[in-house]
Amino acid sequence: MGFELGNMPISDIKIPESSRENRIIAIGASTGGTEAVAELLSLLPPLMPGIVIVQHMPPFFTKLYAERLNRQLPYEVTEAVPGEAIKAGHVYIAPGDTHLRIKNFSGHLFTHVFGSEKVNGHCPSVDVLFESVAAEAKERAIGVILTGMGSDGARGLLAMRDAGAYTLGQDEKTSVVYGMPQKAVEMGAVVKQASLSAIATLIVGRLLLDKYN
Repeated sequence: MGFELGNMPISDIKIPESSRENRIIAIGASTGGTEAVAELLSLLPPLMPGIVIVQHMPPFFTKLYAERLNRQLPYEVTEAVPGEAIKAGHVYIAPGDTHLRIKNFSGHLFTHVFGSEKVNGHCPSVDVLFESVAAEAKERAIGVILTGMGSDGARGLLAMRDAGAYTLGQDEKTSVVYGMPQKAVEMGAVVKQASLSAIATLIVGRLLLDKYN
């Protein structure tokens, strides 16, 4: 059994509630990522699973970034705070100089914000987020690695793929810096690499496929 997206704009697709609840989308980005993340989110339907994001950015700027996205997008976008239930239709941005993980309690996902020690030269670190998603959400997750310098996130995305998650990487043509996605591809962490618009289509397609599984 399958599904058809047809000619309907991706943003108009209705994601079934069963494909939103207790699922999660994790996104990591660095150089060029502020615009890439904003563009990707703008292409998606408003009713999505909870989305957690690490964008390499200093403190205070992550708060301003979350406020900007909250004004522009049909989601509730905030900086993540400790112990917050991850809800469908919400986007959680890792605060600058603080790591973001997720925790699974009795089948429900929560944010865990902690620490300031750098991992791969970064805090927040994409690897820290992705590795927690691999451990706590497994096949219920979608991982996306976007434009950025270096290799942060590649190892974590591989852990996600190994745990059964669907993993996507931004292609070289549309990346400002094809560093993080390239490393992830080289490690075998990426199921498919694509442009931002194609990534949006792949995410929605995966969520629609969920209702047949």
